[in-house]
Amino acid sequence: MKKLYRSTNESQLSGVLGGLSETFNIDVSVLRIIVVVSGFFTGGLTWLIYLVAAIVMPTDRQVRK
Repeated sequence: MKKLYRSTNESQLSGVLGGLSETFNIDVSVLRIIVVVSGFFTGGLTWLIYLVAAIVMPTDRQVRK
């Protein structure tokens, strides 16, 4: 089972979407567009979830130790 982590290679803000893209083999640009657009439709709930994930998720360096 793959572990979910924040990427240090594919990071713009905190690496959450980079880690998701590496885990699920999806282009990171597509995920970024989805998060930005869905943030407007959910009243910012998506951005709040992103912020919580950035705080809670370990980085890939911490997972690989």
